[in-house]
Amino acid sequence: MKIDLNADLGEGFGPYQMGDDDALIPILSSANVACGFHAGDPLIMRNTVRSTKFSGVDLGAHVGFADVQGFGRNKMELPLAELESLVTYQLGALAGFARSEGHTLTHMSFHGALGNKVAADNELAEALINTVAKFDSDLIISSSSSVAIESAAQRHGLRVETTFLADRAYDASGLLVPRAKANSVIKDEKQVLQRIEQLLNDGTVTCYDGERIAMPARSILVHGDTDGAVNLAAKIRRYIEDNGGVITPLSLLVN
Repeated sequence: MKIDLNADLGEGFGPYQMGDDDALIPILSSANVACGFHAGDPLIMRNTVRSTKFSGVDLGAHVGFADVQGFGRNKMELPLAELESLVTYQLGALAGFARSEGHTLTHMSFHGALGNKVAADNELAEALINTVAKFDSDLIISSSSSVAIESAAQRHGLRVETTFLADRAYDASGLLVPRAKANSVIKDEKQVLQRIEQLLNDGTVTCYDGERIAMPARSILVHGDTDGAVNLAAKIRRYIEDNGGVITPLSLLVN
């Protein structure tokens, strides 16, 4: 069994650091890097690209709303043309650093409130996945389960790899439960590891309401900005490898 171990990185700003990226990167196989809108800045982006290249970690653009104060988790209503442009802008920014550092942009993901909006809106998914395809049709879409994103990607010839957010609750349709709801963010490490065990052994997740649904994920995401992320990622990697799994970057997962 081959599976990707992924995390959101580069989410500091100026002198402010979020998470321990230097310790986390060597544990991972892929990374989603903030592109300066919800977090990150040019120097952080450059340094994160360098670190992922050094460790042989796949590089992805983590695209979100221009919402530093809310960490990209505030809902924003913007014209479609503006949303399309902010996606292109962020992809281009990280691709520029990748090119200058001799690395390759392999994938992209939508962050926070933008990600939740795209995942639940067929029309928006169609438009923004088309924007990604026009930028680079070889990019992989790394996404939590979403029929809207998966369908749009299929129409535009893009590959999707579903990622499992082990510390986030899902509803019965496979979408993430809003963070405003109690227990939508799972902080108990033992419970997180139990959810990963269930995913790997049974291919399912137990939803917010107790229902079990299929979860065809080949990537597991750790939130790099949360307390204990490095320790949790190391335990996840150890569990996968102890059970015969091989941690594999998104770009090397074969359909």
